[in-house]
Amino acid sequence: MRRSLILVGVAVLAFPTAALAAEGGTGGWIAPFAVIAAGIGMAIAAGLCGLGQGRAVASAVDAMARQPGAAARIQTAMIIGLALIESLAIYTLVIALILLFVKGINFA
Repeated sequence: MRRSLILVGVAVLAFPTAALAAEGGTGGWIAPFAVIAAGIGMAIAAGLCGLGQGRAVASAVDAMARQPGAAARIQTAMIIGLALIESLAIYTLVIALILLFVKGINFA
């Protein structure tokens, strides 16, 4: 009994590809396009979120210059708006990471 367990253990260690043979295909062309889509999506999201944040801050500074008495309320609204704009980039990052790390997609 013990000898057969040792032989099975040696066989598993000697032939690791046999243990991974059931993995099968991972989608062929899907993986390269998922990487490209994740990169392009994150680049567009980061760029547009940066532009949106720049416009929001410029408008807030302009509003603070026009009404210095309301600067605290404007600043609070600006920070909440910037957090919401940044969350869009974080959502895109999550989707990009899902595209990059999900394995076993087989559409065949």
